[in-house]
Amino acid sequence: MMHTAFQYDDYILKRRVLALTGKFNIDGPQGQPLLYSEQRMFKLKEDVRIYSDPNKSQELLHIKARQVIDFSAAYDVVDSASRSIVGTLQRLGLRSLARDEWHIFDPHQQKIGTIIEDDITYAMLRRFLLGSLLPQNYDILISGQKVADLRQRFNLFRYEMVIDFTQNQAKKLDPRLGIAAAILLGIIEGKQTS
Repeated sequence: MMHTAFQYDDYILKRRVLALTGKFNIDGPQGQPLLYSEQRMFKLKEDVRIYSDPNKSQELLHIKARQVIDFSAAYDVVDSASRSIVGTLQRLGLRSLARDEWHIFDPHQQKIGTIIEDDITYAMLRRFLLGSLLPQNYDILISGQKVADLRQRFNLFRYEMVIDFTQNQAKKLDPRLGIAAAILLGIIEGKQTS
């Protein structure tokens, strides 16, 4: 049974200010705290945990990289209670140089969708001219149909992203994969801007 924190249509992901690693608070549509995520320090492979609260009282998800080099890394998203794979997110390294693109795989490693940065022109402006002054926007497509939107909000002081699942009424996307994707995008954006 999926934890109740994963049953909302809207979330706001906020990276903690002055954190040495990727630490995120994930709030619900009314600003209520729902989830907390933390990237483990000093690991050769990415290791990210998602908890029910900042006290880490209950681990809900584990995101782990399959390999050390993350240029085209695949990340397994694992349900911590059942230890079963929810799905896999794989960054397309060369394609992502100009415009971020990821593949989404189901628990059986069948490709079911794509995460793609909004527009190649905006993507190039972000990378080579405006940086974080031009917020990122990603569409999540399952079988070619848009089911979610990940929109970075402009904020001079911290990284914020709106996670919008309102188009996922048919539940084609497991929201745990969408939230894991938003966290990974926030971690990678943090590395690119630091």
